Formats: sequence, structure tokens, C-alpha cells
Amino acid sequence: MARVSRGLDRVEVVFDDPNLVANAGLILVSTLAVRLDLEALVNATVRLVGKVGGALPGRKVLTLVHSIVAGGSHIDHADVLRAGATQSVLSHRVMAPSTLGTFLRAFTFGHVRQLEAVVGVALGRAWAADPVSVVSSSTSTPRSVR
Repeated sequence: MARVSRGLDRVEVVFDDPNLVANAGLILVSTLAVRLDLEALVNATVRLVGKVGGALPGRKVLTLVHSIVAGGSHIDHADVLRAGATQSVLSHRVMAPSTLGTFLRAFTFGHVRQLEAVVGVALGRAWAADPVSVVSSSTSTPRSVR
């Protein structure tokens, strides 16, 4: 058997094409979030008024959700959503990990209950919608969902 003259520790992998989309499967999740109007729902339901990091909770929650869907297990893993052209397939601005940490530190048990209410409304919207129009091509015209 022939031996390799280079060790694997000398191999460098570079993600250098700005048109590539890491985790392109996020398109489906992002499309569903748009169809269910989740960002506006979170903004209207989660009340962090006057708290540091409390502005626009919808985009912060969606950043966390998309990070989890992409395999993230820590706040810092949200940075994967900034790789290549990934942001172009998301329906919201990706928030920085430090911003997400500030946002989460503002939470109390009451805010967790508000997020629970968001889940209930979102599930109701999904069940009430035509499944073909909720999960369809992201290039089609969005159907309004109650």
C-alpha cells in the first residue's frame, strides 16, 4: 500500500465563492416563515419594550430558528448563516451572535410564555392554510395566511 507524503493537517479547505449557499435547505424553512408571517407575529407578541436587546424580536427569533435548523447548537453558530450567499435565501436580516445573546438575556419566564403563544398561533395558521400554498416554491407569489 502506498503512503501519502502529506499529512491531513496540511490540507486547507476554503469557502471562497460568494455565490454558494451553505445549508440551502433553509429555503424551505424561510419560505414557511414568510407564508406564516412569523416575523411580524413574534414582533407583535413578544414584548421586550424597554429592555436592552428587545427591539425587533422577530428577526432575532428567526435567526435562532434558522441557526438551529442549520445544525447550530450554540449562539455563535448563527454565524454560519452569514457564509457565502446564505443570507440571500433568508427572509430576514441575520443578527450577530452577540446581539442574540443580549436578546436572550432579556428573557423572563413570561417572555417564554409569549413565545409559546407564537407557536400556538403559527400552528393554527399552518393548519388553516392550504398546504400546497404554504410549502411551495419561494419564487411564487405569497398567499396571505391568517
